[in-house]
Amino acid sequence: MPYFDVASSAPLHPVARQALQASLDEGWADPARLYREGRRARLLLDAAREAAAEAVGCRPDELVFTPSGTRAVHLGVSGALAGRRRVGRHLVVSAVEHSSVLHTADTFRATDGGTVTEVPVGRAGAVSADAFAGALRQDTALACLQSANHEVGTEQPVAEVADACRAAGVPLLVDAAQSLAWGPVTGDWSLLAGSAHKWGGPAGVGLLAVRKGVRFAAQGPADERESGRSAGFENIPGIVAAAASLRAVRAEAVDEAARLRALVDRIRARVPALVPDVEVVGDPVRRLPHLVTFSCLYVDGETLLHELDRAGFSVSSGSSCTSSTLTPSHVLRAMGVLSEGNVRVSLPLGTTDEEVDRFLEVLPGVVAEVRERLGAPVSAPASGQRESLVVDALGKRCPIPVIELAKVIGDVPIGGTVTVLADDEAARLDIPAWCAMRGQEYVGEEPAERGAAYVVRRVS
Repeated sequence: MPYFDVASSAPLHPVARQALQASLDEGWADPARLYREGRRARLLLDAAREAAAEAVGCRPDELVFTPSGTRAVHLGVSGALAGRRRVGRHLVVSAVEHSSVLHTADTFRATDGGTVTEVPVGRAGAVSADAFAGALRQDTALACLQSANHEVGTEQPVAEVADACRAAGVPLLVDAAQSLAWGPVTGDWSLLAGSAHKWGGPAGVGLLAVRKGVRFAAQGPADERESGRSAGFENIPGIVAAAASLRAVRAEAVDEAARLRALVDRIRARVPALVPDVEVVGDPVRRLPHLVTFSCLYVDGETLLHELDRAGFSVSSGSSCTSSTLTPSHVLRAMGVLSEGNVRVSLPLGTTDEEVDRFLEVLPGVVAEVRERLGAPVSAPASGQRESLVVDALGKRCPIPVIELAKVIGDVPIGGTVTVLADDEAARLDIPAWCAMRGQEYVGEEPAERGAAYVVRRVS
């Protein structure tokens, strides 16, 4: 059964498994102790730190290990903000950062009285380096920018943004969880966070690098371990396995990146040809080599993923329909692209041509079956005579409001309007996206007694 969701978590690399098993016997003692077992554990920890620092591109004494990538982000953001409190209480982030960054920003705003600027992204998911530079102020304490997006794979202009931050005297924290397997992050960054389970290491190990000279005040209970920046007993077997697997995947990265990029290019080209009404999202060039995301009109995302699972493919989604909150993905919303029927395919090392071809063979039938089940239109409806129509989709979740809109758009003449009443948050994103895909005019949103009224004018 092909597993196509390494952007969530990669399978344990064989090298990580070997290193983990070996270090369980040697790395169980306290590395802070001076007796033989402690010294042995310290040697393992120091060697792992050196290997990880080499892969990251920093000094060993600049890198600490944390209990997770999320924890690394929290420690990095809070420590940098606290260390530069005298400079100001302003934080700059991109609108598509991982939730760990955005949650930390929300806490900073709510409990520390800070202000946060979210830099918007374009339709491909990347920030403009000039726009990011324009958000920096004299009281900016920290800026955060991911190296590559976890949902759509778009690479960010980290080097250019780092130069702008350096010129403004602002440290830049880079969330590199998705990209570290493929190479070091370029540019003059100040702090960097990563997560081992994203590159084939064990879960429960993260890393945080803080360059020398960056003002940093670790928050939380004081602890002498990990330079006082990450409290708690080090998970030495996990750390050793994480460092070993990072080195191993880097050794394979050049060849595998070229091979997987070709497979992803095949998916990007073939899916729109095989499945009608599909939008492939993310930058087609500046992107991670193994990841592609596309959205299907008139499809319930959760049902689509279940059906693909039944067909033998493990994929994920940023769609509102697979979220417990039933709200659109903040990444897709920031990009202004379709959120319904969203599928993220992220290929592991070793994925074969046959597995990708099988996925492309199965996908059209699965999408067609889900659309038929939901009563989605299969062809353009015939023109009607009424100048305007109102579609009541209140209480209905995506993609039903868009399906109902598509069914009746042909019942108004050119220039006529359809007003969709909906209280599903996803409609605010999906109806304008549908208009862009189908060549219709999105007039705008109007207040309603319940939910909102979305007005669409037929132009073709």
